[in-house]
Amino acid sequence: MIQIREYEQSDAQTLYELFYHTVRRVNARDYSRAQVEAWAPDNFDSEVWRQKMDSISPFIAEIGGVMVGYADLQKNGLIDHFFCHHDYQGKGVARCLMEQVFSVGESRGIHKFRSEVSITARPFFEYFGFTVIKEQEVKVRGQNLRNFIMEKVC
Repeated sequence: MIQIREYEQSDAQTLYELFYHTVRRVNARDYSRAQVEAWAPDNFDSEVWRQKMDSISPFIAEIGGVMVGYADLQKNGLIDHFFCHHDYQGKGVARCLMEQVFSVGESRGIHKFRSEVSITARPFFEYFGFTVIKEQEVKVRGQNLRNFIMEKVC
């Protein structure tokens, strides 16, 4: 059973590992090796990552005490991070996280959600009613990565 809980500072390193392996194994379907290595580098500063996680305070999805995904929702409706563990793709983890985002959004009075979504995640977000507002290329550590600004208005 998938449990959703609040972020704790001690989660930061495990979340980086989840992010790293998901980008390197799942997003590698749609991005080059150089692009995924720039997106999820081997030598990312763990303190910078911890500060980022502290600032977005994501929801954590767990199965049997194992972190299997995370997502955040900012006060302005931005979903900054949304990642599902590479070994738990297609098992309902991302669906539970998106339901949590919508539930919390409703309780906060958020009526418009937006995110910068990877090529890989675009079909998932479309399934949940998001539409592409703009396609863009972002530069990450010297690599251009294509993604999509997507929105959902409730």
